[in-house]
Amino acid sequence: MTALVEPTHERELTRPVDLCTPDGRSLNPDARGWSRTPLHRADLRGGWGRTKRWDYWAVLAGDLVFGLVYADVDYLGLVSIWWGDLRTGRTGGREVARPLGMGVHLPERSGQRPLTYSGRHLDMRIARFGATSGHEPSGTRIEVVWDESDGTEASLDVVVDEPADHESLSVVIPWSRSRFQFTTKDQALPAVGRFHLGDTTTDFGTRPGGEELPPAWGVLDVGRGRWPYSTRWNWGGGAGTAASGEVVGLQFGAKWTEGTGATENAITVDGRVHKIGRELIWDYDWDRPMQPWRVRDPGGALDLTLTPRLDKHSATNALLLRTEVHQVFGTWSGTVVSEDGRVLVVHDAQGFAEESRSRW
Repeated sequence: MTALVEPTHERELTRPVDLCTPDGRSLNPDARGWSRTPLHRADLRGGWGRTKRWDYWAVLAGDLVFGLVYADVDYLGLVSIWWGDLRTGRTGGREVARPLGMGVHLPERSGQRPLTYSGRHLDMRIARFGATSGHEPSGTRIEVVWDESDGTEASLDVVVDEPADHESLSVVIPWSRSRFQFTTKDQALPAVGRFHLGDTTTDFGTRPGGEELPPAWGVLDVGRGRWPYSTRWNWGGGAGTAASGEVVGLQFGAKWTEGTGATENAITVDGRVHKIGRELIWDYDWDRPMQPWRVRDPGGALDLTLTPRLDKHSATNALLLRTEVHQVFGTWSGTVVSEDGRVLVVHDAQGFAEESRSRW
């Protein structure tokens, strides 16, 4: 047993709260803080051009990874599916951009209603199911049908479970009264699915009573807020089983939270969030993204290294929108410390890390 990890200084919220003041334009002071379940209503109004809304899902399924975007950044709507094969390096998917966000609608609370899009090359539906009482199965079903750029037909059908008493991390990052972001980051969600690509079908995730397949994990990133034009951030996460048997979820970020007094850093152990209020130290090389990425806590709560297997490098330069991202997928190994002082050894947990540089 080691010394207890120092608790975060950040205020924990336990009751529902509006993100904005009644006019929908400024940050509600009562919204500052973090919570173990989403409590904020993103009642954003006005502020055109700076308001950003998105739900992003990733699925980490062994040699396969998937990323899905459903976003409205005011002047542009984005709906996309991306996939990568970490074993072969092959990638694919489809992206649709909608001027002024036409046909892309996100609710004030994620999961409040299905996210849907239907177009010539891409159909998507993301819908939450089940009760919130914890007594019935609940989760999210993701259904996507698309054609690849070469015309190959493809589809993805995933059920992401939300185990009873599972906790996520929600936090408000307050740059100022007029620039702020509410985010929910949810890691280590068990997933089961099927991926069709042409004549090939791949199942992933362990089905009760079925074939034993490697575990798969769902990752949710919810964003609602008002951003400055130029931004830069790190995000990393993943999930796996510690050597001692606990399910460990990893969630951390950097750069965009510096100086705000808030972080999006935490680990989960068997569904319980252990919040980290300090900024973490990231060590990696933007120009050599396939080299290891190390993330550690100066307070000792974690020390992990990601060994990349695939770099999803993207760059966009379209008038108002300019972004470049290195998002690498691979496996995390190292140690994390639970809030009661247990040192948990993590080896080859599925995960990712990224740096984004944007003008948007």
